[in-house]
Amino acid sequence: MDTNTAGLAGVVAGQSAIATVGHAGSGLNYRGYSIDDLAEQASFDEVAYLLHYGHLPTQTELDAYTKRLVSLRTLPPVLKTVLKLIPKDTHPMDVLRTGCSMLGTLEPEHDFSQQYDIADRLLALFPGMMCYWYAWHYQGKELNELTDEPTVGGHFLTLLHGRKPTEIERNMMNVSLILYAEHEFNASTFAARVTAATLADFYSAITSAIGTLRGPLHGGANEAAMELLEQFESPDEAESKLMTMLANKAKIMGFGHRVYKDCDPRSDIIKHWSKELSQVKNDKRLYEVSERVEAVMRREKKLFPNLDFYSASAYHYCDIPTPLFTPIFVMSRITGWSAHVFEQRADNRLIRPSSEYTGPAPRAFLPIDRRG
Repeated sequence: MDTNTAGLAGVVAGQSAIATVGHAGSGLNYRGYSIDDLAEQASFDEVAYLLHYGHLPTQTELDAYTKRLVSLRTLPPVLKTVLKLIPKDTHPMDVLRTGCSMLGTLEPEHDFSQQYDIADRLLALFPGMMCYWYAWHYQGKELNELTDEPTVGGHFLTLLHGRKPTEIERNMMNVSLILYAEHEFNASTFAARVTAATLADFYSAITSAIGTLRGPLHGGANEAAMELLEQFESPDEAESKLMTMLANKAKIMGFGHRVYKDCDPRSDIIKHWSKELSQVKNDKRLYEVSERVEAVMRREKKLFPNLDFYSASAYHYCDIPTPLFTPIFVMSRITGWSAHVFEQRADNRLIRPSSEYTGPAPRAFLPIDRRG
């Protein structure tokens, strides 16, 4: 086996019309639209519609879609009971994985004609699912999972904080959800497609994706970045301690990318929002620490920040608890996962790669009394 293809690096594993990632001259596009244009001009609901249906919605289509998502936010009573029973010390990603699987037993997919409805239901439900569990265990209350916030990001922040978000908080969440929505054949998306290729139900595919995103080498980097940044009281302290960490060969999360070689096109977009929030909140320390860490990593390791790095400070400025960072990823990426499940099912073939065997040569079986 060519070591350059370990982990399937550089291997084309299928065709997709959903996104381009790291292509020369195109950066990151969703169905042909650049991430820069979408982040600057679109709402997350528009992007969800684009990913699911292949085109940007008209105003009439968008209004109907937003209204539909709002109407799908009610948690089933049995699911609420299950969420209460999940222990307080459970990782929030495990809460979403369990909640998704449980919903699949309450509202099962009987045939593939239901797939768009299920995708919309999960998109509408994940913020309430996460915040209901969190409120029960960490805020000591039973949450009303319904709000009059039309946007997914605004709905999540309202549920989490019990107040309407400010305009800049709402706008940052909208952009963040757009940036995280889709990223071609990343690990969790590929896991969803592998599961879908077996003709498993929709919930199984999404549960596979959530489990894959749970790993710190995929979705957990934003949490790890926040844990790193919280160690430093100033930019100078950050540089000093980071140099020691690098000398000790510590892994610094939030830098570099498997596909991008020079920069992550999403990073500067979320960095802008982190800076704006630091100014509005009159708390520049975390942002300035983040900038110094970025500078040191560029100078010492020639590594660039990926989306996760400045997402950490942007979320922190919105008073989002660090353990909920990766669940926000799920609230967004459900759109990309769903689009890939639709695409896999439309032209399905079982995904079954081969491996290069590295075990013992053929050998004779010996009776137990002749071994040793």
